[in-house]
Amino acid sequence: MSFFTGLFSQYRGLRKEIYVLCFGRVVTNLGSMVWPMLTMILSQKLGLDAFTISVVMVGSMLIMLPASLLGGRLADKRNKKRVIVVCDSVSILCYLICAAVPLGYVSVGLMLVAGICQSMEWPSYNALVADLTLTKDRERAYSLQYLAANLGLVLSPTIAGVLFKNYLWLSFLISGVAIGLSTVLIALRIRDVTPVEDKSEAAAYQASDEGGSIWSVLRANRVLLLYLLGGSLCGAAYSQLSYLLPLDMGMVHGEDGALIYGTVSSLNCIIVVVFTPLITRLFRKLCETRKLQAGILLMGTGSLLFLICMGVIPVYYAAMLVLTWGEVFCTIADGPYLTNRIPASHRGRINSFSSVLSSVCYGACSLGVGWLYDNTGRIPSWALLVGMMAVSALLNAILIHKDRRAYPKLYANAES
Repeated sequence: MSFFTGLFSQYRGLRKEIYVLCFGRVVTNLGSMVWPMLTMILSQKLGLDAFTISVVMVGSMLIMLPASLLGGRLADKRNKKRVIVVCDSVSILCYLICAAVPLGYVSVGLMLVAGICQSMEWPSYNALVADLTLTKDRERAYSLQYLAANLGLVLSPTIAGVLFKNYLWLSFLISGVAIGLSTVLIALRIRDVTPVEDKSEAAAYQASDEGGSIWSVLRANRVLLLYLLGGSLCGAAYSQLSYLLPLDMGMVHGEDGALIYGTVSSLNCIIVVVFTPLITRLFRKLCETRKLQAGILLMGTGSLLFLICMGVIPVYYAAMLVLTWGEVFCTIADGPYLTNRIPASHRGRINSFSSVLSSVCYGACSLGVGWLYDNTGRIPSWALLVGMMAVSALLNAILIHKDRRAYPKLYANAES
């Protein structure tokens, strides 16, 4: 009984601002009904083919690259709370307009503007969590943020699947209202964003370097490039699931594919909610690089199941279970890994650089997958994703050994 009590008590003792951010994520993601259906909107509502959809995705990514870099600079140089509130306000307006006008290319453009604003605010959100936690508490804080985000997502994909056919406009309205509630909460309840002062030995690598550039930080921490490349490859491959799965399910199951995809996506969130506290507690002493390796291997296994078992509906849920375990391992390790190894003065810019690199990998992968899907079928497309995850696992195996030598103070209490 004490073990299960400890699953939730492990999140006690964080600053109240962390809990406000968590609740804001629950509310926001409860209304995140539009983006999971973007591929189906483009294919089934607007009639675009797979390659054209990939071009739209890559085009939006190219626009988001400078926005993400600007967001990182704003996170390091401006008040992070204000950046979040302003960006969210623009997103709210875009979704409310989408709800009021007929679905078309204007709606897609407004969705992309909202996505750009979300991309700009992400470095501030991520850096703010790091600013408000001690190094020893950071994994718990990121784990709680991830758990909160998925609590909100448990029902939204299934509701989106139900609304997709005849009431898509209502999804836009719900998204706008939900983000609005979250923004008001953050604006009114988060007042103190002063970074905590951490004097522990593990915080030795986080000393501010106000005069240094992002490139000087990366030159001094070359092992981070290995981490960023491996993580970007894995993330790019994993992100294609929201593109390939709807296409496959629409092809195999017709209009019922939207509802099936929605339930599979909701299962992803349920698994996150159930297993995030458990995995966080059971593997709290396992070093971050080994958590990343476990996550990459599990995600590769889940993708392989989708490759060989499309059409067998029960296997969808088994594959999503394995994939989501991998996602949990990677997510609870990812935020702490990066923020524990870079100067606090550069958290926003390094996070935005990571997003840009991930976007470049995502764009290249999207074009490749879209072309393969249209010209050679689904099997080569899925094989490409599995291969990318295999390369990512190889790079992370190298990282496991190099990281310990580069950051020995972070391994004092970690299991190897």
